[in-house]
Amino acid sequence: MAGFTVGDRDFLLDGRPVRLLSGALHYFRVHEGQWGHRLAMLRAMGLNCVETYVPWNLHEPEPGRHRDVAAVGRFLDAVREAGLWAIVRPGPYICAEWENGGLPHWLTGRLGRRVRTRDAEYLGHVTRWFRTLLPQVVARQVDRGGPVVLVQAENEYGSWGSDRDHPRWVADLLVACGVSVPLCTSDGPEDHMLTGGSVPGVLATVNFGSGARAAFEALRRHRERGPLMCMEFWCGWFDHWGEAHAVRDAGDAAAALAEVLECGASVNVYMAHGGTSFGGWAGANRSGPLHDGPLEATVTSYDYDAPVDEAGLPTAKFWAFREVLARYADGPLPPVPAPPPRLAGRVVVRFARWAPLEGVLEVLGGEEREGPVPPSFEELGVDRGLVRYRFRVPGPRGPYPLSVAGLRDRAVVYVDGVRAGVLEGEHAVLAEPVAGPAEVELWVESLGRVGYGPRLAEEKGITGGLLHERQYLHGVRARGLRVDAFTADGVARVPFRDVADDSGAGGSGVDGPGVDGPGADGAGPGCPGLYRAVVELAGAGDAALELPGWTRGFVWVNGFCLGRFWGVGPQESLFVPGPVLREGANEVWVLELEGAGTSVRLV
Repeated sequence: MAGFTVGDRDFLLDGRPVRLLSGALHYFRVHEGQWGHRLAMLRAMGLNCVETYVPWNLHEPEPGRHRDVAAVGRFLDAVREAGLWAIVRPGPYICAEWENGGLPHWLTGRLGRRVRTRDAEYLGHVTRWFRTLLPQVVARQVDRGGPVVLVQAENEYGSWGSDRDHPRWVADLLVACGVSVPLCTSDGPEDHMLTGGSVPGVLATVNFGSGARAAFEALRRHRERGPLMCMEFWCGWFDHWGEAHAVRDAGDAAAALAEVLECGASVNVYMAHGGTSFGGWAGANRSGPLHDGPLEATVTSYDYDAPVDEAGLPTAKFWAFREVLARYADGPLPPVPAPPPRLAGRVVVRFARWAPLEGVLEVLGGEEREGPVPPSFEELGVDRGLVRYRFRVPGPRGPYPLSVAGLRDRAVVYVDGVRAGVLEGEHAVLAEPVAGPAEVELWVESLGRVGYGPRLAEEKGITGGLLHERQYLHGVRARGLRVDAFTADGVARVPFRDVADDSGAGGSGVDGPGVDGPGADGAGPGCPGLYRAVVELAGAGDAALELPGWTRGFVWVNGFCLGRFWGVGPQESLFVPGPVLREGANEVWVLELEGAGTSVRLV
């Protein structure tokens, strides 16, 4: 079996210098039926290695209950079959613009900012998780005939904390669990980050998008020996809802890649293929220089302006990178694979069946809890989804401002069954005062947990309190509705009714009095709720799902959650992987939280 080691200046495979030309591709952001095609695209671009994170929260939704950890092993087997090496970054924290940076909500909800420290309870959970995960990696190391040549300990810890014993502890745990290939860390090329995140005796790498020579000079100030590597060469960027789409010029990115390679360094192109944050797993950031400002929710698409786009097709950046990488190839590059099959034409999906949010919650929601103050999502066991909070404004009393302290992240408000507005932000005040007595409902959605910076591990929901004038309102009933509750069996139990086009709701459903509430009697275009349709397809393949006139919510096709949509852009459609569709009947569900359209389009 091959031996992969770290030399004074190079990576060594059986003593022979090698350069890692890697590309990031997250197995969890690509449908398993398309792993082979995407890996072949990386090879055709001129790469010899692929890198992936492992999101803990995807695989352990509840303490001790694991979900398809074997997917990691299946992906690494596909990597070997594609003729590539692999770099695995198991965390436990991964960032990746992923929900909560990959940390489980049940863990951060209990421990808060004790995560990523030497807190004994946190270390105990990490130990149990790594002992479950790492057999999938250890069995596929290069010294056992597999593709894994490098494993990362923690992730950008120098951007988070200064406890250098913590990444050391993670590295030691990886070794104790059987990792025998070299370990590495990755951090920004700044002194405080390299000081905080690097581990003596462990290869240090740096992350940047340009200025390779300056970045490697910073690394050499901290490490005189060892191969140079950019673990994240940012060739593009990600998008937030309501902001402009991020684009990086292909020529500029290719020149920056060439500079990395001219330094004699190894590289991991981040992202080579971004894929999609299916299932509502997209995370969020906080704005501002200290990352403590307003929430910036990340879109469902993780296209990243990468050389291989979200649908697996080569872009101008692909061809520019292929030209650069070909200079460092041992021989001719493989041919570019044919594109995956695509849906022919355009299909309009009209919805004949609908269920109000109230009815959906009654069937698919968790148990309602009552207490003096509103519980957080974490206390209700909700990772992705929404929570309905119900409370009473006592009376008689005059109209006063109704406000929510610590709202995370967006609430549709109903007063006595009539929609009264939408609230956002940490200190949100309803536009119109409320007089008592009144019954109030807030349907609050988490738009993604922060994955980077000092606000990591913050709770979701109503984290402060409900106030009328300056008085706290006590006595709150709360019930969660999780994205994972939308299974075929679950949705089959929801009491749907026919959509009535003459319900009087209008095109948007925002202003229709008496029919716009979550339990509205009028079932028709515009009302929030769960819409269901069956569409016949003559030929299956990759498609884009467009939602003209819809506002915000989630979409499922044949039970597969494509992710969140939101009319604020910049994302205008959801990617539908070909393996999700099928010849004949296909079922589409749309959960609309604010104001629905009449149809969606598969194009």
